[in-house]
Amino acid sequence: MGWFVASWEKRPWQLPPLKYAWLAVIAFIPQWMAIYLPATRYRINDGWAAACVISSQLLLLLFCWPNRRIPGIILLVIGLSANLLVISANQGFMPISPEIAGKLVSPEILQTIPLGSRFGWKDILLLPETTHLVFLSDRILLPDWLSYQVAFSFGDIMLAAGAYWAMAAAPLIGKKVI
Repeated sequence: MGWFVASWEKRPWQLPPLKYAWLAVIAFIPQWMAIYLPATRYRINDGWAAACVISSQLLLLLFCWPNRRIPGIILLVIGLSANLLVISANQGFMPISPEIAGKLVSPEILQTIPLGSRFGWKDILLLPETTHLVFLSDRILLPDWLSYQVAFSFGDIMLAAGAYWAMAAAPLIGKKVI
């Protein structure tokens, strides 16, 4: 959308004027190493992985503070805070119920994952009644008619909306709008 607005006004699109952008990169490194990088994700135990995820979220919130006047950043803060709350309250991982997880993997695979264990890279399989702040957990699914399925949270929606708003508004930052 930001590119479209900039093109419409015959101006080049650019990123929003982010302060301390390096901090966002630094913030992602612990999570990347513990969750996404195959070479290290299996070598880091669950306790350290949880600490990496939580520290990553805290650093991203720190990055948001000096950028709070950029449109959309407040939604990023809401999303990060929601995810940080539910993750911190549930052993450092995003909780997902067996019912939701069962829509992502086959019953045979789901049976091999004990309750309280990690599900995928960043989730933990918990019953809703044992999940703290269950309403903030990964409980939203894409429509069944889509071939790709993924579970996400309220916080994830706020993060996506905030990033979209920041990128879409970038061409308008500093421009007087009547």
